[in-house]
Amino acid sequence: MNIGELSKSSGVNAKLIRHYESIGLIPKAARSESGYRKYGETDVHILKFIKRGRSLGFSMKEIKKLISLWRNRSRASSEVKALAVAHVKELEEKISELQGMVDTLKHLARTCHGDHRPDCPIIEDLEK
Repeated sequence: MNIGELSKSSGVNAKLIRHYESIGLIPKAARSESGYRKYGETDVHILKFIKRGRSLGFSMKEIKKLISLWRNRSRASSEVKALAVAHVKELEEKISELQGMVDTLKHLARTCHGDHRPDCPIIEDLEK
């Protein structure tokens, strides 16, 4: 299949497919006699794997490691689990940081009069 067909089958746009190929996440495509990239079903599966990993917030480095583990049938599932557990911890830390931002902004918005007066606790906090 060509890159357009691969894009449609995998749900990953052609620009990202070329990028993933350039950084080694997917193997270099075979080329037709006229120089066009040729892909197969394996490429579809790898791209769907990458897309799902990205949707779960894994970094490109983590996805590269996960692909390596996925391809290695003699892998220890403990390696995969360790990556996932570490990622969950990172996500929980981000959630905590975001919740802190929400709480701060809610408090600042509640204390701002929101009228014609120039004084505003939101601006004052940003000035700090």
